[in-house]
Amino acid sequence: MPLSHFACANCGFWQQHFAPPDCPVCSDVRNDLPEDGWRFLPETDVATVHDGSFREVASGLWAFTTKPQLGLGGTGWLIVREGGNIAFEAAPYYSQAVLAQIEALGGIAYLAASHPHGYGALFQLQRHFDPPVVAIHTDDLNYTKALRVTAPYDDTLELADNYTLHHVGGHYAGQAALHDAKHGRLFCGDMFKIDQDESGRSTHISSHKAFHKDIPLTHGELQRYRDVIAPLAFDALLTPFEYAPEIGRDRALEVLDEALSRPPQVKRVAL
Repeated sequence: MPLSHFACANCGFWQQHFAPPDCPVCSDVRNDLPEDGWRFLPETDVATVHDGSFREVASGLWAFTTKPQLGLGGTGWLIVREGGNIAFEAAPYYSQAVLAQIEALGGIAYLAASHPHGYGALFQLQRHFDPPVVAIHTDDLNYTKALRVTAPYDDTLELADNYTLHHVGGHYAGQAALHDAKHGRLFCGDMFKIDQDESGRSTHISSHKAFHKDIPLTHGELQRYRDVIAPLAFDALLTPFEYAPEIGRDRALEVLDEALSRPPQVKRVAL
């Protein structure tokens, strides 16, 4: 088979390959294996079935999703700003109409993601907009077979004025958070899992090493989270799946402090 892009039908993770032998995300302890065996979808097949939707959730902040859901069904965030738009995380797939909407908003100058669960179709955004900066933490480069990283980094990377990537580890070795200091937002990856009801209201918050299997983080990993976010000012959390404008720095630190006060276990804290 020719070298092309394939999405895992189970989790939606993309690889550029001849014929993927397995999915590194599903094979990992943090996700479940497909019950009926491997099935990988060529990009042409995905394009015939999936479209997308988008909405402005706050001024200059856009959320992009894929319909019907592909894999884990994450959200791609787009920060529209003077000096170049920032895309953080990616939707599982972008139709031509959705790519046209991003182009109408000014395209993408900076492309990054927190960890493999948020990668989505980053390769599409790179291919279509050719941003000079594609930033992934060096510890997660093994998961970037579908794209080309131009800006690997260690502890921090300033994408633009008031927008800084911070390595936090924990859930994944290379997991990073994007701090939007201008608007007081933290794109936290899967540092936190936020449960929301059908109206989008946040009901519970938790932290996990592996969400599907309820594996907790160690105290060292939780303390790393706390050390990184404590100096950062923010009033809203954004994961690869949820927008939680009601959860700020103080509430996030309370959750971490509570987890550090007891033996490691997964606990969903009511909000």
